Amino acid sequence: VQVWARLGQVRDGIARLEAEKGQVAQGVRELMLPAYTALRARGRRVRGQLRELEAEESHLEQKFYLGALQLPNCTHPAVPVGDQSQARVLEVVGEKPVFDFKPKGHLELGEGLDIIRQRRLSHVSGHRSYYLCGAGALLQHALVSFTLRKLLPKGFLPMTVPDLLRGAVFEGCGVQLSTTPSQVYTIDPSRFEDLCLAGTSEVGIAGYFMDHAVQLVNLPIRVVCSSTCYRAETDTGREPWGLYRVHQFTKVEMFGVTAAERGTESEELLAEFLGLQKEIFSELGLHYR
Repeated sequence: VQVWARLGQVRDGIARLEAEKGQVAQGVRELMLPAYTALRARGRRVRGQLRELEAEESHLEQKFYLGALQLPNCTHPAVPVGDQSQARVLEVVGEKPVFDFKPKGHLELGEGLDIIRQRRLSHVSGHRSYYLCGAGALLQHALVSFTLRKLLPKGFLPMTVPDLLRGAVFEGCGVQLSTTPSQVYTIDPSRFEDLCLAGTSEVGIAGYFMDHAVQLVNLPIRVVCSSTCYRAETDTGREPWGLYRVHQFTKVEMFGVTAAERGTESEELLAEFLGLQKEIFSELGLHYR
């Protein structure tokens, strides 16, 4: 807040000096030689002061922007404060089936049916990659189609988005690109300046609405997007099992843009999205919590 206040003072000073510089220039044109020397000296002083304030303005803008990036996004008011130990189960839907045999996991089933391949790929695409083959590939397409058919009649705008986006779009979504290690893939800056691969279509959709106004009468806007997501998952010291924490996957995203007239619009749309998620899982015959 102090930085922002000082930035405002500096900008006011720049505006005053710019106006004075214009007056000096006009005076130079109008006055005779005796006053010319004094005006030139005054003009040099004004330019010197401007250079100092403009340098401070640039420094303050950078400091304010980096400070603002540290502010977290608002969380839902019902979210418990604390770490994972504070999480609580709100609802369990369906029942976990009980088998009279030891069930296989998705990776064991997929490899047995030759629809998932995750082993022996280090020479092809490295760690945490996979292939979907035959029915596995068709299953992914079917799930995407099923979800789109579910959401389009609900008023969702279908969208495709760029996979490569500039850093400011990620930062606007609360993604810190400067963290080490980072989950964001950065394209070689010597060839493509300031471009990163998106880990979710949320970033691309947010970029679509970035820096321009939306008519209040058109809100809320509901968007659905199927995209490839790229994430540089880090080594947690424990090998993930199966198609989990992989570097690339396909996901269908629900995204909303709401008004803030009453202060409850975002929470209401989130409840609507949650209800749709529950419908999708229930219609697929899955139990979930």
